[in-house]
Amino acid sequence: MASANTYLTLSETEFDMVKHIIDIGVLEDLKLSECSIYKVPYNLRKVNEEAYTPQLISIGPIHYGKAQLKPMQEHKKRYFHFFFERVSNEQAMKDYKLYLESKEQEIRQCYAVKFRYINKEMLVDMMLLDAVFIMELLLRNSSWKSDTSKHEHDYVHTKSFRFKHSDYYILAQAWLSRNITRDLILLENQIPFFVLKKLYDIVPDDNKKQEHAFFVDLALEYFAFYDTQRSSSDETKLVLDKNQSRKHYFSGSLGGSSKKHCDKSMRKGRCKSPKHFTDLIRYFYLPTDLGKSGCSNNFLRTATKLQESGVSFEKDVKRRLLDLSFEKKPILSSFLCLGCLPYLNHFKARFRIPQLKVDHTTECVLRNLIALEQCHYPDQPYICNYVSLVDSLIHTQLDVELLVEREVIVHELGSDKEVATLVNGLCKHVVANSTCYYEIVNELNKHYQNIWNRTMAALWLVYFRDPWRASSTVVGIAVLVFTVFNFLRAVQFVFEQR
Repeated sequence: MASANTYLTLSETEFDMVKHIIDIGVLEDLKLSECSIYKVPYNLRKVNEEAYTPQLISIGPIHYGKAQLKPMQEHKKRYFHFFFERVSNEQAMKDYKLYLESKEQEIRQCYAVKFRYINKEMLVDMMLLDAVFIMELLLRNSSWKSDTSKHEHDYVHTKSFRFKHSDYYILAQAWLSRNITRDLILLENQIPFFVLKKLYDIVPDDNKKQEHAFFVDLALEYFAFYDTQRSSSDETKLVLDKNQSRKHYFSGSLGGSSKKHCDKSMRKGRCKSPKHFTDLIRYFYLPTDLGKSGCSNNFLRTATKLQESGVSFEKDVKRRLLDLSFEKKPILSSFLCLGCLPYLNHFKARFRIPQLKVDHTTECVLRNLIALEQCHYPDQPYICNYVSLVDSLIHTQLDVELLVEREVIVHELGSDKEVATLVNGLCKHVVANSTCYYEIVNELNKHYQNIWNRTMAALWLVYFRDPWRASSTVVGIAVLVFTVFNFLRAVQFVFEQR
């Protein structure tokens, strides 16, 4: 009480002295809802810094001016010249620069980090150069792909191929093109999507393909390499449109009226846009209908443990990456051993998983998508949920071997152990309060905890694992029954003789 009374009796002068011990200054208003481009949090970055760092080119202000990225600045200027010739409209370019100047504050608010050392003129010039480079690169890529067969023929049979196509220097060298594409999907290496959309408006119509009515169409074609399920661009735009127009995904299929609605919205120009390229890549993997989100108190068992309870892992090449399902018939699935026979899938407990293709870019892509969700989509951490589920399935090399055998995972890494190590490291320091696979996890755990399922699975694994083993088992049982029957007949005959 004494200290409280002392505080209350402080004079006005003394209070002013205390108040100014810490000079906080004027605080800036936080507008997190307007941010979409972030620096990767330190705890995520330190796990694998290379996965978040551009190797060849800087886009935007976060990595601007780094010495190792400066060589690409010359290519940016060269592409600016090419684009200026393509447009052939000096006034249109001046108007676009004025547009960037008018949007300076909006552009700055897209970045969670404030760059006070970059003045307005520097920012506008940076955005102009980067946007024009990206636009020219995507347009050239589209032109290059449209005549792939001719280019391949020239490349093989014509020594002067590189000279003739010197303007396509980046695209002509696979290693350079692939690494630039990789840098363009990094979370820290982005510019706002609306900056590129506006620039696409000044591209002459005769330089646009008919199927590229909007810039998002051009971007989808360029980043198609990362769409491992090779889903249609209309499907991706439908997911994008539905996800941004509502808080949660709509329930329904992609056929019929849903697709018509998407096409209609495309024609009217009301298709929603992603925040940037990292956000666009995220939409490659999201399905149109996700399960009910919830917090599961139980961890999912590993792939080998689930197999021991009779769960059948099946690849699905037609679904989007995050579109998992667990299907079982209430009564028929109690006789799991019959599921090995052809056309008797109704007896199986089927865990259907879209095929995951793992190569040397997979970790980079997933880590940046995870970082985006941790910063921007804390209430919709769908990629985090997916990676966490796969991490739960894979604890050891044996789990990977099982999933590779079932073709749920295909990889280009040195060994299955490397895949296990990669997957187990993705979720380090990742926080998700809910999972969209809540119902699937609960159903799988419930199936595993059923003793009858494990008993039938043991019978299945030993005697009915494949049609050949099953047929041998059936023949063996038939022989045993026939032998017992003959034995009983013989015994009966002996007793009748007496």
